[in-house]
Amino acid sequence: MIQKIIPVIMAGGTGTRLWPLSRSSAPKQFIQVVDGKTLFQETLERVADCDVYEAPVVITNQDFRFTVAEQAREVGVNLTTIILEPIARNTAAAIAAAALYLKQTFGEDVILQLLASDQEIDAGKDWRDAIVTARQTAASGKIVTFGITPSEPATGYGYIEQGEPLSTDTYEVKRFVEKPKLAAAEEMVAAGKFFWNSGIFMCRAELLLSELEAFAPAVHRAVAAAVDGATIDLDFVRLDKTNFEACPDISIDYAVMEKTTKAAVVASTFAWSDLGSWDAVWKLGEKDDKGNVVIGHATVMNTENSLVLSRASHLAVQGLKDVAVIASEDAVYVGPLDKAQEVGKLVKYLAKTKETANLTEIHPTSYRPWGGYTSLLNGGRFQVKRLFVLPGKKLSLQKHFHRSEHWVCVKGTAEVTVGDNVTLVRENQSVYIPQGELHRLYNPGKITLEMIEVQTGSYLGEDDIVRTSDEFGRS
Repeated sequence: MIQKIIPVIMAGGTGTRLWPLSRSSAPKQFIQVVDGKTLFQETLERVADCDVYEAPVVITNQDFRFTVAEQAREVGVNLTTIILEPIARNTAAAIAAAALYLKQTFGEDVILQLLASDQEIDAGKDWRDAIVTARQTAASGKIVTFGITPSEPATGYGYIEQGEPLSTDTYEVKRFVEKPKLAAAEEMVAAGKFFWNSGIFMCRAELLLSELEAFAPAVHRAVAAAVDGATIDLDFVRLDKTNFEACPDISIDYAVMEKTTKAAVVASTFAWSDLGSWDAVWKLGEKDDKGNVVIGHATVMNTENSLVLSRASHLAVQGLKDVAVIASEDAVYVGPLDKAQEVGKLVKYLAKTKETANLTEIHPTSYRPWGGYTSLLNGGRFQVKRLFVLPGKKLSLQKHFHRSEHWVCVKGTAEVTVGDNVTLVRENQSVYIPQGELHRLYNPGKITLEMIEVQTGSYLGEDDIVRTSDEFGRS
């Protein structure tokens, strides 16, 4: 019987390189970039073959815990567990936490595959062949990295130089190269012995932990204490905050891969991109006869080699070339495609100004364990939201001191508690919740409930809430 692999998906990043769609509260792994699924969901489906994989482990920021759980539910993928980082401490700490937890749970011989949650990969035959080769190599006592055959001298990726061949149709790793200048990248691609560093690894848990203990003992020590002190919260494993904060902030590349003598690289020919910028999205997109990638509500005329994407208003783009035009529900970005790597600088600039900082942090749609909401309209003393409540889920029994609420049912049937009264509210019916009154919303049906909520009052912040009863442990 062939030993199965446990996928470890790292989903805690808060990058904003695909702004304005991605925000610090809604990073690119959890947003729909091209089609109807998020990059995180595509990653889950990539490791869903039960003949090859056990149920995946996800390690993420505690702020994303319900997003992870809900997006896994949407695609029907069961998880072994969700490990919550109390603070970001880079990939070495995240990987160490997952390896320690799985060693304790499944034993030291368990084989892990470590994956980022925000990459676009063609998971066809080339992917499956690389998995088979990597698993054989990992079982032989190597930490295997997946090296992508480069298609161009890209300067946004790190590189791996192959060393001597190994018996498992892989190579020793001769060295890792940081993101190079263009001239160096051209030389490496021409040499034919370099790969892009995908950031995907496979190895035995025990080997990874022993190398961490040898080369990054402070990481191993702090994370081991954080795992030993972890607590169970619903379906989540919460790492101990004090010990995890003591861990050095360092990547797995610096901590282990650049120092170990047990690294191997499997030459991988599957299509891969980390979708780190809008020009990467354009390269992967389906182009029209003028080289344009048009997604969502948009029309182009006399426009060439451009990316036009809208999640909200209809975009009409005329007479432009080599540009990215991206519209979210509340912001629009326009810039040259060849400068798309610099969006991060723009986001930092926006974050410095009070009037625009919110655009870099808060996404209009927020997920909760019961479903979530989308902010539709904001005024001085009012705001309008669309609530969506999953079948069988209920909000906490709660009250607000500074606002009243009007709920209008637009899809499904709601059971609404207001004070001592419990009523059913059907489509095109409404209910009023006075300021300071205890209330609760419940979806007793089999389809997602949708409500339009109008809030009015002197203060409309999310922290104006007192929960007296909550099935998710938040009261």
